[in-house]
Amino acid sequence: MTVPSRGTTPGSPAEDRDTAVAAEATATPVAEAESGGAPESGTGTGTGTGASADEASSEAAGDGAGSGATGADGTSAGTATGDGEAGDGTRGEAEAAGGEDAAESGGEGKSAADAAAQPSEAEAEIAAQRELRARIAERKAEKEGRPIPAGTKLSGQAADLLAAVRAMESGQAAPARPVAPAAAPDAPVTAVPAQNRPQAPGPARAVPVAPATAPEAVAAVGAVLAEGGAPPSLAPQVTATLGEQAGDALRGDPWLLLSVPGVRPEQADGFARALLGDGCGPGDERRAAALVGWLLERAAAQGHTALTFPAVRAALAERSVPDPDEALQHAITEGAVLVFQDGVEDIDGDTEDDASGDEAAEGGSVADGPAVPVLLGLDRYALAEESLADGLARLVKTAQEASWDEAAAQAPSPSAGELIRAVAGHGLVVHTGGEAARAEPVALAEAARALGLRPVVAAHSENGGRRLGAGAVTVAGLLSGTQGPGRDADGALDLDLLVVLDAPQLDVETAAVLVESLPDGARLVLSGDPGVLWSAGAGRVFADLLAARVCPQLASRTPDPGPLGELVSGIGIGELNQVEAPGKEVVIVPVRDAGEAVHRTVQLVADSVPRAIGVPSGQTQVITVGHGGAVGTRALNTALKERLNPGPGRFGGFDPDDRVAYVPAPGRTLTGSVVSADGEGLRLDCDGVPVVVPRELVDSVVRHGWALTAHQAAGMRWPAAVVVLPGDAAQALNRPWVYTAFGRGERHLSVVHGVDQALAQAVAGVPAAERTTRLRTLLEVLLTPAV
Repeated sequence: MTVPSRGTTPGSPAEDRDTAVAAEATATPVAEAESGGAPESGTGTGTGTGASADEASSEAAGDGAGSGATGADGTSAGTATGDGEAGDGTRGEAEAAGGEDAAESGGEGKSAADAAAQPSEAEAEIAAQRELRARIAERKAEKEGRPIPAGTKLSGQAADLLAAVRAMESGQAAPARPVAPAAAPDAPVTAVPAQNRPQAPGPARAVPVAPATAPEAVAAVGAVLAEGGAPPSLAPQVTATLGEQAGDALRGDPWLLLSVPGVRPEQADGFARALLGDGCGPGDERRAAALVGWLLERAAAQGHTALTFPAVRAALAERSVPDPDEALQHAITEGAVLVFQDGVEDIDGDTEDDASGDEAAEGGSVADGPAVPVLLGLDRYALAEESLADGLARLVKTAQEASWDEAAAQAPSPSAGELIRAVAGHGLVVHTGGEAARAEPVALAEAARALGLRPVVAAHSENGGRRLGAGAVTVAGLLSGTQGPGRDADGALDLDLLVVLDAPQLDVETAAVLVESLPDGARLVLSGDPGVLWSAGAGRVFADLLAARVCPQLASRTPDPGPLGELVSGIGIGELNQVEAPGKEVVIVPVRDAGEAVHRTVQLVADSVPRAIGVPSGQTQVITVGHGGAVGTRALNTALKERLNPGPGRFGGFDPDDRVAYVPAPGRTLTGSVVSADGEGLRLDCDGVPVVVPRELVDSVVRHGWALTAHQAAGMRWPAAVVVLPGDAAQALNRPWVYTAFGRGERHLSVVHGVDQALAQAVAGVPAAERTTRLRTLLEVLLTPAV
């Protein structure tokens, strides 16, 4: 049995969460209605470059062949085969060969309906946090910039923004009129009433319960799907996404199918063509609205929380929309998308400024500063970024200055002392540094505890928490209530100081819920290495906070020791240096082709590293560029299992003592080993935590874990790491990827090297792909930057 994938491209964080939701992972492409079977697995080894936010980048070479031809009316017949592309795509940070089959069943015979009927643990966690997000929504209800009522024409701010796009494209400044103006920097901060505090969700259940769906509703949806040429097995998933009236909804708007994970535009076009016949055209307003939402969801899968107006318009034009401007107007009117222009001052009441604004709107020029881009985004990410900015501002303004000079004087290092002093006087502090610098936030927590405060230290993963010592929790455990101090009577986390390590792994939605859960007056320290890969979810919280400079920023002066520390530090500044490694801390193993790369990797893990370095195979982690391809995690895990733990795979391909990677929620990877299997499911030991994965979820959330991707490995470390760079991985490499992968070994690093000069070139000149976000601007409006 092989683990289904959602057709993501290797090298991206999206590929690492492609096994998180069972319903998504087993989505059957609409093309199966014509092909009569599952699409072929994409096993190519070609390379691709990072795709733009408005295009599904998993359509690069090696992802499978698309046979959807464009019809005379501009729509596409949905007969694509190959990777199945289940809706996540990549985040544009890196791509390589070997896209995968989203509907791959591996001979187990599980249908999409079977998997869709049972939600994953990720869905259970999301459901547990809905109340928190509902509370956030209440606080944002009075903000401007909400969707325009359906059926009305654009006017006011929305119309002004559309006009502003024209001015900006002609090189002129846009009229300074924000859609959702933030509160003034000196506005008083109002404490959140107890009834509006987020309440503690209950612990996540080991076996999530499927939501009750009327069988007749599923049957009705299946009939509509069959009529439109889509497999009826998608009915449970469609019903879960669109509700029990999904059948009627699809008849009225067939392109609603595009909101179901795993469905691509050409497939939705083919479905609409079958239902509507001659009434189906590329300029249909329903199609345009669905495409806008799909483009923004794809952008979120690439890490963006918004897209610029021109980017969305260009993407619509590429999808054969005849009038993208009109399509965007309709989408905004219908509330399918929100429009923003952050970071500009409201000019009402100022005659001179009003004149300047009018001049810009009419095609004149305004000389004051660069034009502010008009952004389009989905409400969930807009809400998260605005709530996060508000919450951070609240912490900054409600913290009481204190004097911890005595504790700082007793700190174990000068950098730790500086951190203690900074936190004493501020409610929000950013701390940067490498692995050795993690001791400084821990020292801060110990000092706070000695002062009678209630500190909590949280890491991204169990692996990261274990390296911090007893008492550390994970962010997921803290929010779910399974770890940490719990909640007070008002629903806030019962603490005075929260220290979050591995902060670059925080996505905007998790960060918003976390900050919203902190009580007024609490102190927050976000600590992490700015050189590592960004979060698997949308946003770049840590980088935006650093760029905004609205709070103290302390860079640790504690270097990572030894040859490994020297090597990784050089990569961080764009230099791939040769380092002296008398103890074989760094070993380079050149290879010529994929076959030799797999052979050398197995040899290193099974023999060379244990014999020469003294690190057992079970403590050596292999890291490669992606899941698919000849040297992806699947191929490597197959070879490593055969050598290290051969067996018949009695439970869905797994045997006791197999190393596994368990993905309970998008962006979270837990490493562990198989203990046993029984009627309840697969029993795992994940860093000392017993886990039972139900049978129906094993396919989608568990895979062998001798080899991981760098995105999965971020925030974790092992005594030894083997990084595999096959020749076809050259296009997937950039500096953050190399920095993250090379930094996963504590005592030893072996590099299986087949990319020649591409490695040095990636380190020297390929930075992280940019993400379009709003958080930095929102913070700069709310808080005065600390120069």
